Amino acid sequence: MQVLAVLFGSLVLYRAVGAAGVSLFSSWVVSARFALVTMFLFTAVSHFAPMRKDLIAMVPPSLPRPDLLVFATGVLELAGAAGLLFDTTRFWAACGLILLMAAMLPANVSAAHREIEIRGRRVTPIWLRVPMQALFMVWAWYVR
Repeated sequence: MQVLAVLFGSLVLYRAVGAAGVSLFSSWVVSARFALVTMFLFTAVSHFAPMRKDLIAMVPPSLPRPDLLVFATGVLELAGAAGLLFDTTRFWAACGLILLMAAMLPANVSAAHREIEIRGRRVTPIWLRVPMQALFMVWAWYVR
């Protein structure tokens, strides 16, 4: 749920900054793009922070080297977020983030089935996680 708060909270913040006269954030699309960048920066940092251990536990047991997978997904989230900022890379960054979200969905579903906890709380239940992933994917396509 924190991820949704970061996404929508930053969207409102960027639009408010735009309304205050900062021309960069004068459109919804640009504000939505920066909100998605902010969200992916927020999530990517957790791949390298103390929460990393919880994310490693989320990786399905059948996959090799969960530590490397968590590291790689964090790097890909950072790269995707950075790519969204530039006209020349925006389309491919959005496509990459959409693929990444699709690839990570089975791990999120597995974690929910196994009742994994992150920072002492159960992971987002499937009934909410699937629509969230879909939202992130549609949002990435929208801001491309």
